Amino acid sequence: MTSIIIFLIVGLIAGALAKSVVPGEGPGGIIGDIIVGVIGALIGGWLFSNVFHLAFGGFIGWIIEALIGAIVLLLIIRLVSGRRTTV
Repeated sequence: MTSIIIFLIVGLIAGALAKSVVPGEGPGGIIGDIIVGVIGALIGGWLFSNVFHLAFGGFIGWIIEALIGAIVLLLIIRLVSGRRTTV
């Protein structure tokens, strides 16, 4: 149970940081930040372990991995969704 809470906290921090780094409108407020951060953590963990063959340890390392993964995810979302216009 504690690991799930830590994973959500890391996801929230990474999602909020990624939203401030990547320009444009992010998906869905704080819940969207958590979702982007958690999925970004999964992407970042996969990228660092399988592509770069690196592993970070500790809370700060997890946030760095999750942040990079969340930035990648937000950039993909921006590319796929394009510009939204309001009427």
